Amino acid sequence: MLQTRTRKILMALLAATVLIAALLLARNFSNGADGTERQQLLQLIPTGSSAVIYVDLDEFRESSFLAKLYEWAPHPAEDSEYAQFVRETGFSYERDLHRVAVAISKRGVDTNFVAVADGKFDRKKIEAVLFHNGAPSQHGKWRIFRLDATANDKPLSVAFLSDSRIALSNSEDLAGGAAAASGEPGHAEWNARFERLAGTPLFAVIHQDPALQSALGNAAPGGYRSPQLSALLNQLQWISIAGKPDGDLLRVVADGETVFEPAMSQLSQTLQGILLLAQNGLNGPNTRQQMNPVEREAYVEMLRSAEVQKIDRGEWKTVRVVVAVTPKFLEVAKMKSAAPPATEKASGGNGPGQTTASKAKKKK
Repeated sequence: MLQTRTRKILMALLAATVLIAALLLARNFSNGADGTERQQLLQLIPTGSSAVIYVDLDEFRESSFLAKLYEWAPHPAEDSEYAQFVRETGFSYERDLHRVAVAISKRGVDTNFVAVADGKFDRKKIEAVLFHNGAPSQHGKWRIFRLDATANDKPLSVAFLSDSRIALSNSEDLAGGAAAASGEPGHAEWNARFERLAGTPLFAVIHQDPALQSALGNAAPGGYRSPQLSALLNQLQWISIAGKPDGDLLRVVADGETVFEPAMSQLSQTLQGILLLAQNGLNGPNTRQQMNPVEREAYVEMLRSAEVQKIDRGEWKTVRVVVAVTPKFLEVAKMKSAAPPATEKASGGNGPGQTTASKAKKKK
């Protein structure tokens, strides 16, 4: 029972980390051309967005962490349509995509997105392929291609903003939205968060949105739920999650911002309590006996790197959680994902670790 509870707490703490890693979410953006391109890309994001996700793939390609992550991730068979697209255009996202910014806007049941990407594109070849979907329409200086594919029951639109920048959206007014975004006054709030995240090749910034916060709460694996934690998270106006490769590690920093001092203090105390509870659970005699030693050590190693901080930025009060995703954790995740469900059920445990322990007992 204690082992199960500890697992749930651990997985709830690491949910954001795993999500980021699964997305394959640069150089120092504070100077040089890369910083300018990054800033230009983010200026095209609508300020009414609920969340913005940014990925710079160039630095990840140069990191040893990506190699570890690629080993861990599943490798489905290549889609035939994508393979044909690569042959016809010469573009492969694994090789030619540099950076991507995705903005998600959720209003009730209606969800819109805008994705803007920089890469090495052969514009003529790609537009020739898009032309097969139908004649484009001209909107000012941009040619908008309406695709047969849909997202959330809305047709997708594609447009080249330049030879090296492309936009994709399910919005009905892709051109108008992109043109107006850079001049919207609300960008100051977003830019303040983006600037703090300079130097990180992967981040997500979430503006207060009840639907998204509810989705984050429901995404906690293992069935772990904390009404107290959920209530405190609902008081956050902004949530920022950033990841940066550091050798074979991925350092993840999550900031929750609120204007309410009591909420910051309570959230900090709650998170510290959860960390302490998880550490005590892992060091308990039952857990040491029942859990796979490799799995336990991976969790212990990650918890050792975790810390909770309070930051006062004047009006805004911030609770920060820092954690490192280690190669051991990726190995454990790979081991668990590879275990067939029948094995787990037959062992009566929670994965390959339980199976190993059971076999060891039988040999004795």
